[in-house]
Amino acid sequence: MGISFGIGSASGLPPNIVDQLMEIERMPINNMEDRKAKSSAKLTLVDDLDGKLKAIRESITSLASSKGFTDYKLLSADDKIVSGTVDPNNVVTGSWNVEVIQLAEKASAISNGFPDKDTTEVGVGYLKFDTEEGTKEVYVGNEHTTLNGLAQAINNAGIGMQASVVMDKADGDNPYRLILSGRGVGGDNRVDFPKIYLLDGDQDFYFDESREAKNGKIKLDGFEIEVPENTLEDLIPGLVVDLKQAAPGRTINLTVQEDREMVAGKAKGFVESVNAVLSFIQQQNALNEKSDTSRTLGGDQVLRTVEMRLRNLVQGTVVGAGPIQNLSQIGITFNRSGTLEFNEEKFNTVLAKAPTEVQQFLAGDGINTGFIPRLRTTVNGLMDNFYGPVANKRKSLQSEIDRADQRIESIERHLATKEQSLKRKFANLEETMSRLQGQASMVQAKLGGAKG
Repeated sequence: MGISFGIGSASGLPPNIVDQLMEIERMPINNMEDRKAKSSAKLTLVDDLDGKLKAIRESITSLASSKGFTDYKLLSADDKIVSGTVDPNNVVTGSWNVEVIQLAEKASAISNGFPDKDTTEVGVGYLKFDTEEGTKEVYVGNEHTTLNGLAQAINNAGIGMQASVVMDKADGDNPYRLILSGRGVGGDNRVDFPKIYLLDGDQDFYFDESREAKNGKIKLDGFEIEVPENTLEDLIPGLVVDLKQAAPGRTINLTVQEDREMVAGKAKGFVESVNAVLSFIQQQNALNEKSDTSRTLGGDQVLRTVEMRLRNLVQGTVVGAGPIQNLSQIGITFNRSGTLEFNEEKFNTVLAKAPTEVQQFLAGDGINTGFIPRLRTTVNGLMDNFYGPVANKRKSLQSEIDRADQRIESIERHLATKEQSLKRKFANLEETMSRLQGQASMVQAKLGGAKG
C-alpha cells in the first residue's frame, strides 16, 4: 500500500512535495530517453540503407549468368485464338504456323428442365457412370433429392465429375437444368452418361443431350495433329501453347524471339536501385540551420564509405572483361546531380551489336571476373556482419539503445525505493508536526489563552 499525506499539511509543505522532488530526480532519465530516441531514429535510417543495398544486389542477380541475357518472348498473331508462355531454359527462336481446327472437349450432358432448383424432388437412388477408370456410382439420399442436392452429391462423390444447376430461359415453365461434365478434356477422359436409378421423384429426371469427350485437332506448319489437351507442353520446344478458340481455316503465326527490352529493363532496375542509395545519402547530407543532426546520418562515416565504394565500383574498369570495360560504354554514367543516368537507346544498340561482349563484361565468369561479381563483392562487403560498415553502425546504435535501457531500468528501481522513503519521511514529519501543534494548543488552552 502506498504512503500519502493530505492537503492542509501541518508542516506547511506542498501536498505534492514528493512528486515535485521525484520529477527533479527523473530528469536524468528524461535525458537518457531523448538520447535513446535519437539512436533509434538513426537505427531506422541504417536499416533503410541496408534494405536499399540489398535491393542493388537483387536487382542484377538475374543477369549474373549467361541465361540472364537470353530472355525470350512469344508473339502470337492472335492471342485470343493461340497464346503461350516461354520456358527460357529450353526455348529456341523461330516461327511456327498453327491452325486450331477443333478444341479438345470434355464429356458433358444436360438434363431435362425443372420448375425450380431447390423444391421439386428428383427422387432417391443412384447414378452410374462408365469411365475409363471403371464404373463410378453416386448415391442420392433424402438430403439430395432436388436439383441443387443432386449437383452437390455428384460434386462431393470424388469421381472426377462436376455438376452445376443453370437457368435456361428457353423453357419458361421448366427453366432449371443440371449440367454434368467430366473434369478432363480429350478422348482419354471418356464418360458414358449415366444409368439413372431414381425413385419417388415429383417428376422424371433424364438427360436431354450429351456430348462425348474428344481430342482436339490442329495443324502445325500444315500438318494435321490430334492433341489430347488444349494446353500443349510438347508441341514446340520450350513453349507451353494454349489453344483458346477453334478457328478452322485461319492460320496463326507464333514467333519466339529474344527479348532485348527485358534485358534493358534489368539494367534499368539496377540503375534505379543504385540511385535509391545515392539519393538517400544526398538527403541525409542535405543539412541546413534547421537540420537536427542528432536524428539523421548526415556527415556520418558510414555514408561516406558507402558512397565512395559505390562510386569506385561504377566508375571503375573491369579488367579482363574484353572490349567493354566500364559501364559508360553501355550507357550507364553519372549525371550532374550525382546519380546514375541510363541511356537505354545506347544500351540496346550495344547489346544488339555485341551481345556476347556485354554479357562478358557484366556476368564475366560469375565468380572472379565481370562487373556483377564485383558488385556482389562490394555490396556484401558493405553489409558483412563482422566487418561491414553498415552492420557495424547498426551494432553500435543497438548497443547504445541497450545500454540506455539498462541504465534507465536501474535508475527507475533506485527512484522507486527513494520515492517510498521520501513518502515515509514526510508522513512522519507531518505526524510529528501535527502532534506538536496539538500539544501547543493544549498548553495554550490551559494558560487561559495566554500567549506562549
